[in-house]
Amino acid sequence: MHLSAERRLSVAWVVVVTITLIYLVIDGSVDDSDVMRASTVASVAAIGLALIKVRIVMREFMDVRYAPRILRTVTDALVLTMGVFLFGTYLVGRAIA
Repeated sequence: MHLSAERRLSVAWVVVVTITLIYLVIDGSVDDSDVMRASTVASVAAIGLALIKVRIVMREFMDVRYAPRILRTVTDALVLTMGVFLFGTYLVGRAIA
């Protein structure tokens, strides 16, 4: 099933907005005194959701979907590299704290 370009962009936009709303629900974690606190689950989920959104934006809104294979591969590698560095930085910071 092939979607028209306009329909595909609309679906991508809805997915990006839904991911943002999911993050807002995850971000609502508070402790007993109603003070916001950092949560490993929320932090890892935020990084993961952000990476998904970046890939959707690059593929759909920057038209990488129709780019040569090498560019699609490089952009996927970029998202993967960002993920490794973000998760690594988070884990190192957590170990130091």
